[in-house]
Amino acid sequence: MSGAAPAPAGAPSGRHADGSAGDANYGVIGASYTDYRQPEPGIAARIEAALGSAERVLNVGAGAGSYEPDSREVVAVEPSQSMRAKRPAGRPAAIDAVAEKLPFPDGHFGASMATFTVHQWTDLRAGLAEMRRVTRGPVVILTCDPAEVTRFWLNDYAPAVLAAEARRYPAIAAIQGCLGNTVRVEEVPIPLQCRDGFNEAYYGRPERLLEDRARLACSAWSFVDPAATAASVAHLRADLRGGRWDARFGHLRTQPEFAGSLRLIVG
Repeated sequence: MSGAAPAPAGAPSGRHADGSAGDANYGVIGASYTDYRQPEPGIAARIEAALGSAERVLNVGAGAGSYEPDSREVVAVEPSQSMRAKRPAGRPAAIDAVAEKLPFPDGHFGASMATFTVHQWTDLRAGLAEMRRVTRGPVVILTCDPAEVTRFWLNDYAPAVLAAEARRYPAIAAIQGCLGNTVRVEEVPIPLQCRDGFNEAYYGRPERLLEDRARLACSAWSFVDPAATAASVAHLRADLRGGRWDARFGHLRTQPEFAGSLRLIVG
């Protein structure tokens, strides 16, 4: 039995033209990705601590290199050519490979990491087994708890988006079960001015979700019919203009942190 989360209806299978190996086509959504998805320092610090003392780190599904520690040797794996091309000059070039078949010998890395990527894999169990195989020390996964995704206020405006997101993320217990007996799960608080623009990062800045490019950088929006997206955006815009959003959620505009669905799993 595969540990992969079921893909949303209509999601493409196999690798896309740019090499993207999951259900999202980063050849399309990657256009604005690095403008909106910058590493958040507080989250980066948690990942850095979880990696322990490892000097050589593998980053699986590395994208443009967010959250890669500067103080260590990093080897990056990324199947999307579009995302590999967006890696800044200071980052090592990424290897074209997928989580389920890592081209490294056993125990080659002191630690490994995967951030916002396990929901893209075709086989969760195989991908985590490969990470465990090539890693002597901690395996660090940054993901979202699908049981918590729809509790965010955006569900009142774009339920199809959050439903798609919840379907894609594997259960936390499924990830734990693949990583061994000693696994810890940390709730990761999201700061008000979070630089990493996933949906919950805008918990107190709802106007950002009216921006087409901001939504494009959150892959769940790409699985929703354009008419449904337009209706969701119109609903949110109307409630912001009419003060209805602020009447219900305005306290979030000054709340320093939000306890959402973000989780750090360390095995």
